[in-house]
Amino acid sequence: MLRTRVITAILLVTGLLLAVFLVSQEAWAILTLGISLLAVKEWANLIKLSRMQSIVSVVVTALIGISLLFLPYTTLAASQPVVELSLLSLSTSFWVVMAPTWLSKRKLCQHHLLMALLGIVLISATWLALVGLHAINPWLLMGVICTVSLADSAAYFAGKRFGRHKLAPNISPGKTWEGVLGAVVAVTIYGSLICYYLEFSLWLVVALWLVVLFSVMGDLVESLMKRHAGLKDSGQLLPGHGGILDRIDGFIPTLPMVLLAISLLHFSGFNLHG
Repeated sequence: MLRTRVITAILLVTGLLLAVFLVSQEAWAILTLGISLLAVKEWANLIKLSRMQSIVSVVVTALIGISLLFLPYTTLAASQPVVELSLLSLSTSFWVVMAPTWLSKRKLCQHHLLMALLGIVLISATWLALVGLHAINPWLLMGVICTVSLADSAAYFAGKRFGRHKLAPNISPGKTWEGVLGAVVAVTIYGSLICYYLEFSLWLVVALWLVVLFSVMGDLVESLMKRHAGLKDSGQLLPGHGGILDRIDGFIPTLPMVLLAISLLHFSGFNLHG
């Protein structure tokens, strides 16, 4: 099992690096849209949608992605920033307002249509962020991905070594407060090095703490959904890792938030460099 997990991880990392740095912006958008559609299908499975409802969810997500790709070439091009910021804001609002409530009560919305729409919005916003951050700078996207991945790995190893106090025993028994602290420490070191060598403001470290917070929240929400569905993994597409959602749960909250924050900071004229 460990060997399979390691091989899959190596293939995923290699594929990600090649895709982020070597493919064109258009190819990246199409590739990530395809992956997003697989994630929507898994989401539909977690909330027990029928086969037809699942297909509709995938088609609607595809139409949103295609519309955003072609919007700049239409007479509605001027509305694109508003549309994109609205989608990013909807996603961020859920994670800031609703997700903490769900986790504290250990309950999900029981309305299948609303849950389906939520999945479409959250995953579409994640796809938009993948494309938007890549367009700004592939290294920026890679930096965010590394932050979430580092936090996840540090939380795992710190939790294994020092874990005593459960973070959410009724949702994800394996997660501990010591693991979260390990993630914060690792990301603080990572962020401090970036600030030192690239001359960024130390506010970046504070921003990375928020990335850790919401990446953990994304992980917990997906765990809550799997618990309600009675499933161990969101899918079986990735041997040793489960499904797409199992790999991107920490990115679903964080990537849209990062792109939204960068967009708002750009409009306000804020400079991240110290």
